[in-house]
Amino acid sequence: MTVITTVEELEALYGLPGETSLVKELDHIIPEYAAFIEASPFVGLATSGPEGLDCSPRGDLAGFVRIHDVKTLMMPDRRGNNRADSLKNIIRDPRVGLLFLVPGSGTTLRVNGRAHLSVAPDLCTSFAVEGKPARSVIVIKVEAVYFQCARAIVRSDLWNAERHVDPNSLPTPGQILAVTSAEKIDGAAYDRDWPARASQTMW
Repeated sequence: MTVITTVEELEALYGLPGETSLVKELDHIIPEYAAFIEASPFVGLATSGPEGLDCSPRGDLAGFVRIHDVKTLMMPDRRGNNRADSLKNIIRDPRVGLLFLVPGSGTTLRVNGRAHLSVAPDLCTSFAVEGKPARSVIVIKVEAVYFQCARAIVRSDLWNAERHVDPNSLPTPGQILAVTSAEKIDGAAYDRDWPARASQTMW
């Protein structure tokens, strides 16, 4: 196996980035970038901590990541499985990366910055859905924001409904839990109960 071990070797293989790859990066949110944030119902949140890296899916109503000002974003944290991997990481290492997806658009938006957690009652309440406030709010100070071209979305044909995978062809969460727990968890019961449990704990 031939392994690249230096940046110089990498640049010799790939070349240097062109002007458009560099000029698109800013340290603040412009209206053109705000449009993607406000239209996005799904974000990948990358964090780092002593145990390693984490990338967590975040989904909510479109525009759920609030633009507080051109240097600050706010993301509500909802009810979940209480692992809180991302939140634990942010407490110990504030560096975060966000990837915003907009259904139907090939262009994605990337944001890098530093975050902290707020549990200010008024702030959490301001993110309430169906009367349920956010459990906490991730406050992100923007350091870099730029769009990613559509190649990955085009290659993957992500938004093409004809290419969507039949969920029934994949293992269910219950089936996976039955295997990983050595059958201590009743996978069939987990799958059966999940829709009702999720509907009661969505927000």
